[in-house]
Amino acid sequence: MKANTVYKRAHNRCLALLRQRELGKPLGSEAELAQSLAVSRTTVRAVLAALQSSGILAPDGAKRCLLRHPTAEEFFPEPQTEAVADLVERKFLNWVLVGDCRPGQSINASELARQFGTSTTAIREYLTHFRHYGLLERRPNSRWIFKGITRDFAAEIYEIREIFELRSARRFAELPPEALPWTELAEIERQHHALLGEIEARYSDFSQLDERLHRLIHGASCNRFIQDFYQLIAMIFHYHYQWNKADEKERNTVAIHEHLAYIAALRSRDWRAIDSTCRAHLRTARATLLRSIEVGPLG
Repeated sequence: MKANTVYKRAHNRCLALLRQRELGKPLGSEAELAQSLAVSRTTVRAVLAALQSSGILAPDGAKRCLLRHPTAEEFFPEPQTEAVADLVERKFLNWVLVGDCRPGQSINASELARQFGTSTTAIREYLTHFRHYGLLERRPNSRWIFKGITRDFAAEIYEIREIFELRSARRFAELPPEALPWTELAEIERQHHALLGEIEARYSDFSQLDERLHRLIHGASCNRFIQDFYQLIAMIFHYHYQWNKADEKERNTVAIHEHLAYIAALRSRDWRAIDSTCRAHLRTARATLLRSIEVGPLG
């Protein structure tokens, strides 16, 4: 199951990369593609074989020229490409937000496993990760207590987030032009503009877009500790501060413009612009989080 998920995710990422390529242009070597897709060469070979079979790539030895661009129907549905750990993370964070999980609330791992359609072991592994940071406290009988976030905790986590994100942003700007993350960044930028055009009705959709952008940037670090730390970032900055719904549309509109400036800076590869736009956006996120902690949950 795990290998199948990895294959499908690599297949989709490869299709997204090919959408940006000119017809007749060689795809490159297996080693280069494996690096771009962050998978093994064995997985790359399986993906290439499927693309050649469907007529997207020509079976032209090592060159494998692009014969046609892939269609939307040739992508695997997103749920099929999601790893178990990612599925648990997404569903848990959504549960925290939509379910209005508050400090002191009890969490039952077995109940969450049934609700999420996954194993209790996967839930426990995920919850244990946050236990190390003091956000959760384990109790007998598969129960946990959500302890919440204090101002001091928020200040500490912001300081580390700034260090890690600036480092990741620098690595992102150093990626070669043909690297897949640039294609993903372009799609995220497009979705920012689309959301801005429908902000009156869709302003609450911003949190998922926010998470996608920052996760993409952190991924460029190629550092397992930075990427693992991002789970904590998602819990705090992308969900917790939304308990305060006051002026949510205005806050999200500001954040969208900050994101677009940040994306433009990444494209420019100008480190001063990247540093400036990144710090400005993170300061806004920190202020929003601290205000939410002070005011408390509002409907």
